[in-house]
Amino acid sequence: MSDSVPVGVFIATSTPPEQIAPLAAAAEDLGYSEVWVAEDYFCYGGFTGAALALGATRTVTVGLGVVASVVRHPAVTAMEIATLARAHPGRFLPGIGHGVPVWTDQMALTARSPLAALTECVNGVRTLLAGDTVDAEGKQFTFRSVAATHRPDEDVPLLTGVLGPRSLKLSGRIADGTVMSVLAGTKYLESAWGHIREGMAESGRTEHLVPTFALFSVAEDGKAARAAVRPALASYLVAVGPHNALTAPYGYNDQLAELIGAGRGADHVAREMPEEWVDELAVAGDPGEVADRISALGAAGATSVVLSPVNAATALDELTLLATAVPRLTNA
Repeated sequence: MSDSVPVGVFIATSTPPEQIAPLAAAAEDLGYSEVWVAEDYFCYGGFTGAALALGATRTVTVGLGVVASVVRHPAVTAMEIATLARAHPGRFLPGIGHGVPVWTDQMALTARSPLAALTECVNGVRTLLAGDTVDAEGKQFTFRSVAATHRPDEDVPLLTGVLGPRSLKLSGRIADGTVMSVLAGTKYLESAWGHIREGMAESGRTEHLVPTFALFSVAEDGKAARAAVRPALASYLVAVGPHNALTAPYGYNDQLAELIGAGRGADHVAREMPEEWVDELAVAGDPGEVADRISALGAAGATSVVLSPVNAATALDELTLLATAVPRLTNA
């Protein structure tokens, strides 16, 4: 990338594990700067998915956005991070979040204090990666003379994946970056940065990564691409509900409540939501429109934009179209 924000590719957790490596390799060959995997329970594993992507690529950064703080003990999380960081120095960006309550509830692992659990996890992982022994009794985690056998040779950035003001401030204070949701439009990013900077000021941090995921569809016919992204966008909007921090900065929440009301689901929202919502909350259109949208997210504070194709069947073709039509977006 020269004059634009770096662009990455997200490999959806619905992807069969055997396809992770070839998709990661294809993204790198097309010139995309980053490849991201995730850990949506109960799909492919986040660390194993990252290992497959790292093993299939040469120089591209591989991010994990994100694992839940409570699903593994921080000592185990640190062990997994150290393994990948040593095997692929400078190429792994791990992220840790609160965890989606629906999933953590299924495992009876929901934290009593999500902020405390995330703090203890990130700080514990960082201390272990630095080579120190940890003895601590926290609200969520206990460490009894824990030390990492194989610590990384260099510092590993630790990111969080959080949404609300208090969590964003915490991320700014303790983390090296914050992974942003696929619904994080420009106004949300600008608002989120305000909270992140508050936390950074408290701890004296001066740098913070903000990789921003985005629902993605591109076609020569921009109208068709925007239509293609509507079902996925609607599904996410229904999942987060009308009282959420992502769409609040736009003033969409009252209208979203009306669309979801009376038990109406994603199909209704997809049909009825204003076109403005697609323009503001997704990266969709013809190649030029997509490039403009990526630039807007960069201007709002995204340090990279991670494209999440909404149509698995055409994802590679769409990524190829974008890389070919707007070569400045990639390193090819």
